[in-house]
Amino acid sequence: MPTLITSPTRVAAAGEPPKTIEEFVRRANSEEPRLSVAHMRSPAGWTEPGQRPEFDEFTLVLHGELRVEHDAGSITVLAGQAVHTAPGEWIRYSSPGLEGAEYIAVCLPAFSPDTVHRD
Repeated sequence: MPTLITSPTRVAAAGEPPKTIEEFVRRANSEEPRLSVAHMRSPAGWTEPGQRPEFDEFTLVLHGELRVEHDAGSITVLAGQAVHTAPGEWIRYSSPGLEGAEYIAVCLPAFSPDTVHRD
């Protein structure tokens, strides 16, 4: 039988200025450990600490632009584009554009503060 998820769980975000994270699927909201699905909105100038997560992350940018720094440089992901980061890679996300960024992030397995390994 299908399960309706009626609303997301608001999650505290790392980085400044604060961004909004609404998780629809994850351990906290749906008790789903296999993956997480979150709708994120980061303001212009937002940046978070670097991290070396233990999970795959697939990010689809809906509006604005998202910058993904990595050991070899950086990638700018524009609205309508997506990026995949692999477990164990060092990465840092930011939204340097004037519009900020709105995006969907899918993590496999589900995001966990214990497995993100922030700098």
